[in-house]
Amino acid sequence: MIKKTDVLIIGGGPAGIVSAITAKRYYPDKNILIMKNVANGCIPCGIPYMFKSLKNPDDNKMGLDSLRNKNIETAADDAVKIDRSNKTVFSKSGREYQYEKLILALGSLPIKPSIHGIEKENIYPIHKDMDYLKTTVDRIKKAKSVLVLGGGFIGVEFADEISKIAGLKVYLAEILPHLLANSFDKEFSVLAEEKLKSEDVTILTVTQVAEFLGGKKVEGVRFGDGKELEIDSAILGIGAVPNTSLATKAGLDLGRGKGIWVDEYMRTVDPDVFAVGDCAGKRDFYTRKDTSVMLASTATAEARIAGANLYQLKVVRENKGTIAIYSTYVNGLVLGSAGLTETSAKKEGFEIIAGNAGGMDKHPGSLPGASSIKVKLIFSRQSGILMGGQVSGGMSAGEIINIIGMAIQQRVSVTELETLQMATHPYLTSAPTMYPVVLAAQDASDKM
Repeated sequence: MIKKTDVLIIGGGPAGIVSAITAKRYYPDKNILIMKNVANGCIPCGIPYMFKSLKNPDDNKMGLDSLRNKNIETAADDAVKIDRSNKTVFSKSGREYQYEKLILALGSLPIKPSIHGIEKENIYPIHKDMDYLKTTVDRIKKAKSVLVLGGGFIGVEFADEISKIAGLKVYLAEILPHLLANSFDKEFSVLAEEKLKSEDVTILTVTQVAEFLGGKKVEGVRFGDGKELEIDSAILGIGAVPNTSLATKAGLDLGRGKGIWVDEYMRTVDPDVFAVGDCAGKRDFYTRKDTSVMLASTATAEARIAGANLYQLKVVRENKGTIAIYSTYVNGLVLGSAGLTETSAKKEGFEIIAGNAGGMDKHPGSLPGASSIKVKLIFSRQSGILMGGQVSGGMSAGEIINIIGMAIQQRVSVTELETLQMATHPYLTSAPTMYPVVLAAQDASDKM
């Protein structure tokens, strides 16, 4: 069977869906079809919260109503080969899909390290497949002890969430000296560690897993120092790698970061083939080096660029690179990071100044629900340009890091942040006289 369409998108995650919606907006007369190899997709960022916070794991299902309402077709099928010369995609079901423009939104694959015994039952990589995840949730809820492997955002959020399951002992293993060490400086990482410890999560830093023990099912783990720990389940929260095999078989180039090479408009070496999201290569905002940042927010930004520019370059883009902006939530504590940390800036050789400030996120701080807030900003010593920021606090911290991210993207100076004009309200923000972003900028300015 041959199916013809104007725009074919392979991948039904956030990048694929936003690509389709954007393309339909700019090219309403074009037929658009999304191929997705998972019958029931999920919202990637919501996966940890399927274990406890969501009353029903199905509430994390990726909704497709927005596609149907815009007359965008979907097909549950698995692409196995791309014939670029004939503009045809072959699927596992034997169908052929012919296209004018092709968008690869292939996503990523969970890292599965070469640890002896990792194939044992009850060891769970994180796949973005609702049916697989629901089974994982059911089994973890019946477990007695689980090891979460990886102390980055994924691992920390899983440990936080599953620690709320009654009767379940949770261990979190990280090879680096601190959790979240690639995105935060030590003083912020420690805050996350303290929160998890308050939930009785046992944190094992500077710890490497050497072997999973047991018979058919995992029964324990041996660490690099020879110590052993009894567990009956494990979650692999150590990140992912770009899913590029379909692209490489089609002769598309990869970047040095192993993602599909794309230009500023998300075009591959083939002008009729675009790549977006986790499968596409990323370049660092400051150094232009290839980077492995994989975020749904980045993916959707790329999807909007690709969808708008399929047939003509309608949205002119200056590709400044990937800022790497994150936020996470740990037992009431919000942590956000954007751009360079003090550690990563110094490692790259930048001469910097760090400004710090703290306070309360409401004024007066005695108002109900007030939380302490902490901001750290990283500036270039010579130019005064903002290069990075970190924030911790209550719910408002999640939007403050977005303010910092925008300031980085626009190369805002320390002087501009010192004179930032902001809306304030006692219940919603810090006091205008003590706004932490401004105070952190002033602290850095004084040091300059």
